[in-house]
Amino acid sequence: MKHITLRVAKEKDAAEILKIYAPYVQETVITFEYDVPELEDFKSRIRSIASEYPYLVCLIDGQIVGYAYAHRLLERAAYQWNAELSVYVDRAFVRLGIGRSLYASLLEILKLQNVQNVYGIVSSPNPNSERLHESFGFRCLGVHRNTGFKQGAWHDVSWYEKSIGDHGLNPLPVVPIGEISQQMIHDILGRHCSMIK
Repeated sequence: MKHITLRVAKEKDAAEILKIYAPYVQETVITFEYDVPELEDFKSRIRSIASEYPYLVCLIDGQIVGYAYAHRLLERAAYQWNAELSVYVDRAFVRLGIGRSLYASLLEILKLQNVQNVYGIVSSPNPNSERLHESFGFRCLGVHRNTGFKQGAWHDVSWYEKSIGDHGLNPLPVVPIGEISQQMIHDILGRHCSMIK
């Protein structure tokens, strides 16, 4: 029987996480990045994101097999209640519910942070990601046609949106992830482990 764990990422996880991400950069248009980041740059990304937002990993038998994180969508002050989500799964472990469990965890934690809207920005076509967003009730806002050039071709990008807040007229400030109860985060992650086959 597999031992499955969801937990908050640590900077020391960077090499394992980068090993998952690198093939997406080198072999797909799922990310529009051209070059695999250097390890130190990738550690810096994790450190920066994890200071404000959830950055999560999934482990099976002690090996990191997927990760997901949220980050600020746009910089102007009025956009501060929005977050963009990203998820990547080791291609040897797809279709086990890992992406789904990580996304479900992100959504619950972001609600605790007072985030109101979440977005997925998906290179198109990408049926797995499209199905994932639709299964969580995201709606497709539209498609940016021929907006990214990679691997010798132009690619479309679909924008998905989901409301997770009440959009009151006096929104509470977004709470940095470090101020959310670690026990609450642990409980959320524990609940969503059961989604993985």
